[in-house]
Parts: sequence; structure tokens; C-alpha cells
Amino acid sequence: MLGLSAGSPSRSPRGIVWAKAGAGAQVTPTDILEKRGWDALAEGRAHDAADAFRQAIAVEAKNARLFLGAGMAAMLERRDADAKRALDQALTLDPNLALARAVLGQLIYRGGDLLGAIHTYEALLARTPDDKQAIATLEKWRRELDLSNRMQQTIGTHFTISFEGPKEEALAARAIESLDRAYWRIGGMLTIYPNAPIAVVLYTNEQFRDITRSPSWAVGAYDGTIRVPMRGALDTGDELDRVLAHEYTHAVIRGLAPRGVPQWLNEGLATALEGDDLSWAEKSVREAGGSVEIPSPQVPFSRLTGLDAQLAYAASALVARRMIDDAGGVAILNLLRDLGTGVSFETAFERRMQRLFADFLRNLG
Repeated sequence: MLGLSAGSPSRSPRGIVWAKAGAGAQVTPTDILEKRGWDALAEGRAHDAADAFRQAIAVEAKNARLFLGAGMAAMLERRDADAKRALDQALTLDPNLALARAVLGQLIYRGGDLLGAIHTYEALLARTPDDKQAIATLEKWRRELDLSNRMQQTIGTHFTISFEGPKEEALAARAIESLDRAYWRIGGMLTIYPNAPIAVVLYTNEQFRDITRSPSWAVGAYDGTIRVPMRGALDTGDELDRVLAHEYTHAVIRGLAPRGVPQWLNEGLATALEGDDLSWAEKSVREAGGSVEIPSPQVPFSRLTGLDAQLAYAASALVARRMIDDAGGVAILNLLRDLGTGVSFETAFERRMQRLFADFLRNLG
């Protein structure tokens, strides 16, 4: 845990909570807003948190903690530019606010600036040298940078693929061809063709687990970069196409809606657009009782294992496929754009699908 001074935000199993320093200290309206903001963050209500911190900053603009909270809320909403401004301001007001520097480093890493993230965590550890979590993160990022510096690249029209050595060059060429097929096929379904090149990295299985920290069953990951282990998932052409199409769909979704997409919809669309055959998903749901139910948002897919993970992906894919079949790719495209602007899922669904989501779920076959 990061070392934080009394009266500053501290991390708990539920997230971030606020404790007013000093027994009997007078509680001000700003304190109430601040507590409301931290409570909202702890409960995952990023929009409410952002609103509370915004109101508090309007009253007390020299409070570094308020800018930290605003930055964390913006980061959760994937308003990365706003998050960076708020975190920079927090550190300007209080350079010793370790949590602000830690969050800033994660934000910079998410934006693809690995070297910048490393420098930020080096500055963090200069002030908190005993922070074991930061030490472990910095070591992992340095290993990733060392690997990146050793890699070669194959540059295509829409994708840039990094790989470690000459013997993987043929595989990289196959990956480019597979991704280009996915680009045109999925683009035709959703009527979108991203212009900016998308970064792809091919790893050994060991490198993939070390860099992504993915569950053992994962055969790909997307965090702004498509990351795929070279062996296992890529042994056959069909599996190569499936995995890369799945991760490419995540990239398309992120470009349309950096925030606000329910995880089941994100994974469901990626799984549904892997290919045309969802018979495995139908079988999985049938064997589990035959009822298609979207996974609970309280349990991340990454925490699921075995049959639970398979069922979550299967049900999500069938719901997403039904949405595409009912309303078409353009409706899905516009629904995702709505979510990215902060529209609630239920409102966006009703607007683009012309029915209530609850009614849609009741009529699933």
C-alpha cells in the first residue's frame, strides 16, 4: 500500500474512502462533498464522484485531494486528458501525494507511453522507497520495456506488429493478413474502418502472462495494444483468425466508446464477431439449463474460471448476436457511440434498438 499522510485518501478492500483527520474536527460543506466523492468511487459510480469533486473544487481550489479524486473519477470514465490535468494539478499542489503519482503512472501506461510511466513510478519510489506494490509494478514495466526494445516490427496498412526475432517473421506476416481480413469483415458489419494503425505484439506464452497478468485460459488481451501469445492460440489458421478478430473488435469498441460499455457487451460483441459459428455458445447455454442470462456486472470476466467463464462468454455472445440480427450493425455502432458520450446503457439501448432492454431480454429465445 502507498504510504499516505493522516487525513488523506487511503485504499481499502472496497476502494477509496475518506477519513476526516482529527477527532472532533468541524465538518464543512466541502468535506461532505469530498466524502460523497470518495464513497461514489468506492462503489464504482464514477459520474457521481466526478460531480461531487467538481462541486468541491469550485469551493476549495487549492485542495490537492479534491483534484486527486477528480482525476480518479475521470480515469474511470476514460476521460484521460481530463484525468491527467487533474492529477497534474494535485501534484502541483502537493508533490508528496503519493497516490496521485501512482494513479498518474497507471494513466500514462494505459495511454501507451511505457517510458513515461516508468519515469513517473521512479519519481514515486524516490519519495516512497518502501512501496512494494510500486516496486513490483516498476519491475514489470522495465521488463516490458526491455522486451520492447528487442523486438522487430512488421508494418501493414492498418496494423503494426511487434515480435521478438527473425523466426517469428512469417507468423507476423500471417497475423497481418488475418487482421486485415477482420478489418474488412467487421468493418462491413459495423460500418466503421479505423484510420489510425493499431499496435499488435506477439509474445511467448511466458511473456504474455508476465506482461498482461491474464487468467490462464486467456489467449489474447487488449489494453490499447492487441497482445497475443505466439504458441497455442496461433498454432492453426482458424484459431489465429478467431483470436485476432476478437481482440480487434475490442480495439474498435474502445475507439467508439472509451467508457460506459458493460463488460458483457464488450466481450459479447468481440466473441460474436470472431466468426459466424456460435453453435458452441448455444450448446454451452443449453447444457447450463437453456436460459440466456447476461453475466453479473459485479464479477469481472477475468475472475471467472472453467465452465463459468465459458458460459459468460457464450451468453454474452448470443445476446450480442441477437442485437446485431435484430437491429443491424449501424444501430450497434450508434449505441456504442452513445455509451461513449455518457448516455446510460438502458437509454442508449432504447434509442437505438427501439425497445426496452428488459423487454429484449424477456424475448430472447
